[in-house]
Order: sequence, then C-alpha cells, then structure tokens
Amino acid sequence: MTTPAPTATLAERFATARQVADAVLFEGYVLYPYRASAAKNRLRWQFGVLVPPGWGADHAEHSHQRTECLMEPRSGARLTAELRFLRTQRRTVQRLDSDGEFTTVAELELPDRVLVPWDEGIEERCPIDVPVAELAGDGVTVPFSRPAGEETEPVHDADGRPVGRLVRRREEIRGVLRLTAQEIEGPYAVLRLTATVENTSGWAPAPAADDRDAALPRSLVAAHLLLGLSAGRFLSQTDPPEWARGAVAGCRNEHTWPVLAGPPGSAEVVLSAPIILEDHPAIAPESPGALYDALEIDEILALRTATLTDQEKREARGTDPRAAEVIDLADGMPPEVLERLHGAVRALREVTAPDPEPARPDTPWWDPGGDRDVDPLTDRISIDGRSVGAGSRVELRPGRRRTDAQDLFLHGRAARVEAVLHDVDGGVHLAVTVEGDPGADIRREQGRFLYFQPDELAPLEDE
Repeated sequence: MTTPAPTATLAERFATARQVADAVLFEGYVLYPYRASAAKNRLRWQFGVLVPPGWGADHAEHSHQRTECLMEPRSGARLTAELRFLRTQRRTVQRLDSDGEFTTVAELELPDRVLVPWDEGIEERCPIDVPVAELAGDGVTVPFSRPAGEETEPVHDADGRPVGRLVRRREEIRGVLRLTAQEIEGPYAVLRLTATVENTSGWAPAPAADDRDAALPRSLVAAHLLLGLSAGRFLSQTDPPEWARGAVAGCRNEHTWPVLAGPPGSAEVVLSAPIILEDHPAIAPESPGALYDALEIDEILALRTATLTDQEKREARGTDPRAAEVIDLADGMPPEVLERLHGAVRALREVTAPDPEPARPDTPWWDPGGDRDVDPLTDRISIDGRSVGAGSRVELRPGRRRTDAQDLFLHGRAARVEAVLHDVDGGVHLAVTVEGDPGADIRREQGRFLYFQPDELAPLEDE
C-alpha cells in the first residue's frame, strides 16, 4: 500500500505565496541603476499606497482597499488573514564635526559606499486568525497602529573611527482591517468574503500644502492581503466555475485584485494585490534573487548591474541595504546561474499526426521576387500622363497628406526614382534618392531610400 504524500499546511502555503507577494510588496522599491540620485528613484511608492484620508480626499490616491471573493468553507473552518505593507522610514545622514557636533549633509563618503538621504521601506504585518462562523453579520474589526519613533545608527570609517550617523524617523500609522462573510443565495454553500483595509490616520496637511512626501510616512505602502482557509476552498475570480459566474460578477474589488495563490490545483490561499496577477502566480525558478525593479527581466538587469562603475556601485550600496544586495548578487553571480537566465522551456507536447504542410513558394510573400508579375526595377506607372519608373527624375511635393517635417523640408527638391513598389493592399510607393545628397550612393547600395506616393511627385522629364 502506497502512503500518500503529505499535503502542505496552511503556513507552508502562506510561505509560498509570500514569495510572489514580496515581488509585489517591493515592486519598484529601488530601480536600476539602484542609486538615489537616479531620476526614476526620486518618485517612488506607486502601487497600493493607502494614504491618510485627510490628504487623499483632495488627491487621486485612496485611503482604503476592498477585496471580495467567494469561498466554500467546511464545517469548523478558520480564516487566516495577513495584511502586509511597507512603512516609509525617512533616513537622513549626519557628519561628525571636529567639535563633536553632528551636521546634516547631502552625502557622506566611505571607502565602500556613499551614504545619502533615502526613504527606507520597513515590512509590517498584521495577522489575524478567526473562525469563519464569527464573520457573519458585522464580522470582525481589527484596528492596528504603529507608533512614531526615531533611532540612530553610528557610522565608522575603515579604521573604526566614528565619522557620522544615520538618523531614521518614523511617523505614527493607524489603520483597520474589517472581515465579513455573507451567504450567497442558491443551492451551494458559498460565502462572499469581504476584506476592507483602511488608513485611519488623523493627520492632515497644512493649509494649501500639497506635499506627497509628507503623506507617505503616514501611509500604508504596497498594501496587500493573504487569505487562507484551514478547511475548504476559494473560488477563482478570473476563471470561476460556470454555476458561480453570476455571484463572482457581483463581487466588488477596489484598488486590489484577488487571485488563487500556491501551486496549480490548490485553492486554500488567496493573494489580493494592488497589481493584477493571474491565478497561481509564481517566481521563475531560474531567478537568482529579488532585483526590485518592476519585475523586469533578470538577465538584463544582472548584466546591466555588472557593468556599473565602481563609483556607481558605491553609491548604490549607500542608497539602501537591498540595493547593496543586488550589487553583490550581480558581482558574485556564477556563469552557470547567469546562463540559465537566458531562457527556459516551460512545457513540451508531442505532435503525433501533423497535418500535411501546404506547398511553400520558393520565396516569401514579402520578397519582391515572390510575385513574378511585378519587378521594382522595371515596373512603371503613369503620373500626370507621363511614364515614370526607375531612373526617372521627379520633383518632390510632399504635404498633400499627413507627413512629417523631414519630408516637408524636401518640398521642391529634384530626386531620382530607384524603384516602383506595390504593397499587399494594392498601394504604390516610389523609392527615391534626392539629387545632390552626398549620401545617395550609400543609400542606393544599402537600399535605404525615401518613399513617396505617386500624388506626391511630379515628373521632371518625359521618358
């Protein structure tokens, strides 16, 4: 008798889902070239930002997100929920002066890094475990808060002497997580789960102020939810069973989207993220580690990062510890790891009885030689009653249709027709070189011509 393989526990399912959630949590956290001075690293925190309601009411950002999905819990099932978000921690750099005082500076040079001011993202979690039966009616409301605070970290030079410090400041954050479940009418024992996350901070900007930087330390950044059932299953919002499509269409999701997480075939865990994902998303097994750069291609980022100068790498290492990890990852990546990033075959299928292929022409359809009835070098057309073909002189008269400024500059210039071309829609185009163009011979040799339609040309001589 064969012993069945043990099924994964809910905690293990959550751990697997967090790998994908981390890619969402740190989406765009620090972009290549991983330096604070880079222009694209000056406007950050774009996904799932729940701002204080006193600031978001007057701006195009929101203070809440709402997740709704369907679940089929078994008797006695419990729901485990975990709210995860980044908390913005503002870091300033101070230099130790000769008189023992600290002065805030724009940067502090060290042998291995250059320290600069930066907003660090600190991961926060708000877990809850509750019987599904308690979610009926008003459900469960869980308030959470994180106090304001400040801490310092001494900075030493290569010889161990103090040369400055980092000052990290955090603002107070307050929020609430609400969970309710409502039965869906019909023959199936299905519940609609509603999970709402709200920023309840009482902070409001000063009158006439419009400073997103001031709101960010009081915001929930990249907020998302992990939801798990101890017994039962969730239904896919993307591809539900036919009988549940109407109920799924009635779910309302705001500023987030729930998908089934974990391996294909499992349905015990849902990831509700501010970025739309497919069911059962997964990190590519070839990926060597987190690169934080908007889920870009790992191979490109690894190669580009390896080409940074030593000074650029010092700046990146001083920007953020995660950026320093990326630099070390690229510098120490073995050739066999880099090679596997070049591509992978995800699935193969056997072709048993292929249909016979149709006969192929000797030349493709787009090749001028594919149609024996046309020849760009000998074909001729009539313009203003005159025969025009390769070798004819014409005057350029662009502008009778939509055109660009470069063509307009050539208005009135004389040109030589190099070929008459017919496209698949029956249109005619004339390839020309401009008389007096010092690069005409090169254009002719490489086949890089200018193209005009017949009504944009006028014959200069009778053939």
